[in-house]
Amino acid sequence: MPSSSPSAARSSVWRDADFRRLWAGQSASQLGEHTTLVVLPLVAVLTLHAGAGQLGVLRAVGQAPILLLSLLAGAWVDRWRARTVMVLTDAARAMVLGAAAVAGLLGLLGLPALFVVAFTVGALSVLFDVAYQASLVRLVGRDQLLQGNSALEGSRSAAQIGGPALGGALVSALAAPVAVASGAFFFAVSFVSLRRIRRAESVPHHHERAPRIREGLRFVAGHALLRAVCLASAAFQFSFAATMTVYLLFLPRELHLPGATIGLALAATGPGALLGSVLAARLPGRYGHGVVLVSAAVLGNGALLWVPALHGSSAVTVPALLAVNFVFGTFGQLVNVTVMSVRQAVTPDGMQGRAAATITFAGMGLTPLGSLVGGVLAQEWGLRTGLLVAAAGMMLSPAVMAASPLVRLGRKLPV
Repeated sequence: MPSSSPSAARSSVWRDADFRRLWAGQSASQLGEHTTLVVLPLVAVLTLHAGAGQLGVLRAVGQAPILLLSLLAGAWVDRWRARTVMVLTDAARAMVLGAAAVAGLLGLLGLPALFVVAFTVGALSVLFDVAYQASLVRLVGRDQLLQGNSALEGSRSAAQIGGPALGGALVSALAAPVAVASGAFFFAVSFVSLRRIRRAESVPHHHERAPRIREGLRFVAGHALLRAVCLASAAFQFSFAATMTVYLLFLPRELHLPGATIGLALAATGPGALLGSVLAARLPGRYGHGVVLVSAAVLGNGALLWVPALHGSSAVTVPALLAVNFVFGTFGQLVNVTVMSVRQAVTPDGMQGRAAATITFAGMGLTPLGSLVGGVLAQEWGLRTGLLVAAAGMMLSPAVMAASPLVRLGRKLPV
């Protein structure tokens, strides 16, 4: 277990070699994930000429594992070593994307193959994401959680810079197999880095009673703060999934932007999220966690309401998109890091995996339905109106937080 001595409390997580290895591996894995999240839909739209309904189905298929596997993933992570789960999922994702790239070279990478790849990578990503959230608690002291989360979420933000830009450029300039293979490379790098972590994890022995899924459900449902996090996350993720489905059609077909420019616009979220990670290490302790959560959600989610109003040449629309995505990235990341620190602070060590998985299940379980709804909105109401309706739905999240105990959280988190 991490030391809780005063000297350990004052030390930086960056002095810990194992934390640096976790950070490097998680950074590479997130870069691979964010590259793939953009590459697969853009390959479908720009190379395979998928329609709105087909794109909605593709995104829903990739998100379905969140609904199907999140709760099981939490129980597994609480039973096994998080590092083992991360290493195995990295290796598997690298192999799946490598096989997809080979299929593309052979002319076999059609929409059915993309559906299979999206589902498989999505399932493995669910396991990895639950495991890396639980691994931090097993690696550093609770007094270092905000600093550690800020660093890890900052790396995720860096992935949001490189992933969309790289993915969009590769899909636009090179063959689809090369774009798909880029994700496999980053997952392989993550595999190597995480394998080098030396510190042993404290996990239950095989003869002990296995963690039960319903205990995680009961714990989260019975905790007022975590229950509010679930509701707010569900409102956000459903609406965001619908928004992104329409968004990925709106940019090339309504604003007539090429793949590389779309990647650049999406990548602007990353620099904003880096700033949000820095702010998350300072603002909650100065102004209170509740005030920061609600204010940041209003500003970040509200920024996307400006996108449907964009018209005109790319000389006008691209700078506006960069500004909107930067603002969304900044305040969205501020919410993400703060919520994760709240969840980790109020959750016992033996419940971390199941609590994270339960919140993921409740918050992101509706994303497949959101993606399908986004496809229907785009097809039936048109891209501009559909995007406006989907983006407006994202404002439900700060409304839920403002009506919950989350808004009353002060500078110090309860433990």
